[in-house]
Amino acid sequence: MRQYNASKKVLVTGGAGFLGSHLCDRLIEHGHDVLCVDNFFTGTKRNIEHLLGHPRFELMRHDVTFPLYVEVDEIFNLACPASPIHYQHDPVQTTKTSVHGAINMLGLAKRVRAKILQASTSEVYGDPEIHPQVEAYWGRVNPIGIRSCYDEGKRCAETLFFDYHRQHKLRIKVVRIFNTYGPRMHMNDGRVVSNFIVQALKGEDITIYGDGQQTRSFCYVDDLVEAMLRMMGTGDEVPGPINIGNPGEFSMLELANKVIELTGSKSQLMRMPLPADDPKQRRPDITLAQQELDGWAPKTQLEEGLKKTIAYFDKALSETTAD
Repeated sequence: MRQYNASKKVLVTGGAGFLGSHLCDRLIEHGHDVLCVDNFFTGTKRNIEHLLGHPRFELMRHDVTFPLYVEVDEIFNLACPASPIHYQHDPVQTTKTSVHGAINMLGLAKRVRAKILQASTSEVYGDPEIHPQVEAYWGRVNPIGIRSCYDEGKRCAETLFFDYHRQHKLRIKVVRIFNTYGPRMHMNDGRVVSNFIVQALKGEDITIYGDGQQTRSFCYVDDLVEAMLRMMGTGDEVPGPINIGNPGEFSMLELANKVIELTGSKSQLMRMPLPADDPKQRRPDITLAQQELDGWAPKTQLEEGLKKTIAYFDKALSETTAD
């Protein structure tokens, strides 16, 4: 199996966010020097405060829409609000973060000859006509909808990565991340897992949009980070894009009932209209990931991952109440 263990200087943009902070943890565990860059729009110091005194960890407040001049060996570009509530708050800035951010990080990678990984998204497939989604599928995205700032921003970032790869021989990696969950998710990010858990823990009604039969696939954060590390460790002949996520598929009703069961909540289900452009199905085909990432596959079952996530939110809510 390829090992990602030779000590390097690694830049993680969006490093104080949900995914970024877990990635920083793993990189530190592997013996790397980590530069965490974040503008703290959705990231929080709480996610990385345990690393602040570590001799191989450095934190920098910076917005990737502006150039960055540092010396690094590898770059993980995760900077971008990833939940509808956050990316629709300032849609123009969201597009800038994806597009200008990609240009700036690719320019940095070109200057210092670094390998660079783009955290893309399953949203590039839009509301798909094929199921499950394979990497060769070009997607079905509304270019002028309320989600377009994120969907099209990420699609454009992929375009930039592959053009830099072809034009400048840049060593790139592109992963398309499907729904991921776990500790350090933002409590008010509007995503279904955090929504359901917080509502259940508070004893509030759980919001179900539409008929609740729309499906998602949920990958626990540890499995996702492992795939990203393996992707960065592949040879230059594997630029991607590669889907990473859990192919297990659950309806919103199934997820809501599982959360109620695990929390012991007396919450009821409350129906709301389905939001515009909300995909009805989302499940990754991970055949390519299994081929290229040394047989990688998610190990964490949904119930196990939900228990850990519920414990995190339960503690966070208790601390908020205490304050």
